[in-house]
Amino acid sequence: MRVLVTGSKGFMGKNLITELKNQGEHEIYEFDIDTPKDLLVDYCQKADFVFHLAGVNRPKNNEEFMTGNFGFTSELLDLLKEANNSCPVMLSSSIQAALENPYGESKRAGEELLQAYGQETGAPVYVYRFANLYGKWSRPNYNTVVATFCYKIARGEEITVNDPTSIIDLCYIDDVVNELINCLQGKPTIENGYGIVPEIDPLSVGELRDLIVSFKESRQSLSLPKLNRRVEKNLYSTYLSFLPEDDFSYSLKMNVDQRGSFTEFLRTPDRGQVSVNISKPGITKGNHWHHTKNEKFLVVSGNGVIRFRKIGSDEVLEYFVSGEKLEVVDIPVGYTHNIENLGNSDMVTFMWVNEPFDPENPDTYYVEV
Repeated sequence: MRVLVTGSKGFMGKNLITELKNQGEHEIYEFDIDTPKDLLVDYCQKADFVFHLAGVNRPKNNEEFMTGNFGFTSELLDLLKEANNSCPVMLSSSIQAALENPYGESKRAGEELLQAYGQETGAPVYVYRFANLYGKWSRPNYNTVVATFCYKIARGEEITVNDPTSIIDLCYIDDVVNELINCLQGKPTIENGYGIVPEIDPLSVGELRDLIVSFKESRQSLSLPKLNRRVEKNLYSTYLSFLPEDDFSYSLKMNVDQRGSFTEFLRTPDRGQVSVNISKPGITKGNHWHHTKNEKFLVVSGNGVIRFRKIGSDEVLEYFVSGEKLEVVDIPVGYTHNIENLGNSDMVTFMWVNEPFDPENPDTYYVEV
């Protein structure tokens, strides 16, 4: 299909166009404020579907609301009528269209204009009243409170929360794009006459702030957020997209001695801890056992041997490991164990343990294998 997207450089437009290009099935006409108007005439003659995403969120004065959200819609629909093009038109509106404020009134006027156009021409029309959209490529202090919080918190700037208990409905941009593509395919989700995105996550402003602050602090605590809730997973992805470009990396605390080093990489509240262990040639580490704590070792560079002895037994088991053949070795409870570097270079081992280290309850007992 030949798809016209107005507001092509905006938050929603950029995400939609990127995914349409990923699919590689459509010819896309991109129109934004700096596109020559004569191209819009051509696009309106050829388009098989129109995503009308252009609009004004934060103008210099209230009059620009009506110009941007009603006036341009009128111009677009007139061009389609002049071209005798009755292709489907989707309009990006807002839940604020139900409110009595300049922005809401301008959005509602655009909705009514499109609905009248559909009745006059027979063209299929779809009005989507979006909630608080968020995701990558959104603009702070413009598109959404999420973008503003992510941008400022990532840079250590102050944010203001007037009512932390206030609930907002969050809508993730990937879900929006999926719904718009469904609409393009003739399968829109309609409720009470309006297109909707079914996936909505209510969240208090205070919880939103606290979550994003925890994402920033996780670099120091090494604690990944719990990502079993879709809203936390999506918010974390969004937060990372707002990191300053000179701040993508962060240092870890390396515990270094003559044997090598041990560095904690990640810890989670319910999935344990990941660390990196580096052993010098000839060095043996470990010689301890656990009641309940269990581990997985993965040697990714060098070669060595992992030895086990069940407590109360004299039999020693050996597992030879190498970065040439990646192999995970489980460390069962009740076995004292160690790992020795048998090579001539540093041996690097990824280690996972089922619980973050607790110095008050280490569950670690030193016994030679």
